[in-house]
Amino acid sequence: MSGEPNDEELEKLRQEKMEQLQEQGGQGQGQGVDEEAMEAQREQREAQKKAMLRKHLTDEARKRLNTVQMSKPDFGEQVEQQVLALAQSGRIQGKIDDQKMKQLLKELQPDKKSFDIQRR
Repeated sequence: MSGEPNDEELEKLRQEKMEQLQEQGGQGQGQGVDEEAMEAQREQREAQKKAMLRKHLTDEARKRLNTVQMSKPDFGEQVEQQVLALAQSGRIQGKIDDQKMKQLLKELQPDKKSFDIQRR
């Protein structure tokens, strides 16, 4: 096993969490339940995002994206959102491999300003 939960395991965990939240809601916990429900929804969205990335990226491309996210979190998030948007719109044919990921990173990378200093 790769150490990452599959879709069936994620769904089972989601159901268990929702049951726990419903039980706590019946006990009148008040605002704490709302916060926990929001946290559960956030975790569910994160799990769906990871599953979609796993479906559309090869292992090498995912490793490259993770490396970018560690070094430049904002840029990594932007690239991740772009990949998800492409996947949701159906414009990804097959999986994105490492070469395609490099090309996507290059396209999305902000232009660097270069300074040429000449001494006289």
